[in-house]
Amino acid sequence: MTARPDRIRVALVDDQALFRAGIRMVVDSQPDLQVVGEAADGRQGVDMVRASRPDVVLMDIRMPVLDGLAATAELLADPDPPRVVMLTTFDLDEAAARAIRQGASGFLLKDADPEFLLAAIRTVHAGSAVIAAAATRDLFSRFAASAPAPVPAAFAELTQREREIFALAARGLSNAEIAAREFLSEATVKTHISRILGKLALRDRVQLVVFAYEHGLT
Repeated sequence: MTARPDRIRVALVDDQALFRAGIRMVVDSQPDLQVVGEAADGRQGVDMVRASRPDVVLMDIRMPVLDGLAATAELLADPDPPRVVMLTTFDLDEAAARAIRQGASGFLLKDADPEFLLAAIRTVHAGSAVIAAAATRDLFSRFAASAPAPVPAAFAELTQREREIFALAARGLSNAEIAAREFLSEATVKTHISRILGKLALRDRVQLVVFAYEHGLT
């Protein structure tokens, strides 16, 4: 299977062959997307992803041999890992929360509309998260640990303004909502968010919400 360099490369890891065939048909129908590999379990999935080097991996959570959580942890520990989106049949799934904590870029319900799936792939490839920060907040409010971890020293490097923006983003507010509340431009808010993510070594806004919950900063 030859990947075209102008397309977003997608890999599918799911133990249901019929489901994979449906996803492949939807993805390959798009001029900017291409499926470059498939696997039926997490162990095969890790090997396939390392060989095919996709941009985005759609990873089922519950699979034989090696489940999606363990497979995702292995992939995200690699240098220059792909973006991983978890596939689940359950909304507000504890396993999805664990995957996001590990570094997954979000989750999708397996019965999501094809248009939403395609938009999610493009969104993740562009560097954003698949689920909104507000949804992440709801997810982690249900499954967050009762005892927060110590706040890392890097948090002290945030300026007072950045801490204010951090607190609002951790509550699930969008850039537009933060801008309106703080009388700032959206571009300024985006710059603050980028600096916050950089200082805290976080990948996206979803990881920011996870950070806030894990360290009792909500």
